[in-house]
Amino acid sequence: MNSTQSPWLLAANVVGYQAVWFACVAGAGRGQPWMGPVAAMAFAALTLAFGGKRDADLRTLLLVLPIGFALDSAFAASGWMHYAQPWPWQHAAPLWIWALWLGFAMTLNHSLAFLGGRPWLAALLGLLGGPLAYWAANSAFGAVRFGVPIASVLVALALAWAVTLPLLMTLNRRWASAEPAPA
Repeated sequence: MNSTQSPWLLAANVVGYQAVWFACVAGAGRGQPWMGPVAAMAFAALTLAFGGKRDADLRTLLLVLPIGFALDSAFAASGWMHYAQPWPWQHAAPLWIWALWLGFAMTLNHSLAFLGGRPWLAALLGLLGGPLAYWAANSAFGAVRFGVPIASVLVALALAWAVTLPLLMTLNRRWASAEPAPA
């Protein structure tokens, strides 16, 4: 996955995903969990329409959603994390978390494409960025609560994301390279 998109499209991808993240966590924290899914659907529609990588993005979405759901559901089921607005499941990742993963999937072939083929860099970004996002969702927005001491959750999130992000990038890259070239 090489990133040959214009700097404007890459910047729009970064800003769009940050808007999705904010809509998801602020919406959930303020009792308006619909905000995240609406923002994520708009971001995905725009990325699919204008990002120039529609087929790759759809494949990536099929890869990322189940892995993301499993990761966040494991934290919910363990009691280590409690999500605000847990609809439709109390002990699994709620709809607004799915929306976060939808938005995140739309970055892997665009603004995060530079991580492809760089698993150590992806692991480092996951190690630092993963727990930071959950910590911000907790402390600034009340979208998640931690069921065990914060240090334990942040270490577990750091390790989970240090494995998950390079895994997603590697699987995404392999899946793309296994596709036959267009005729």
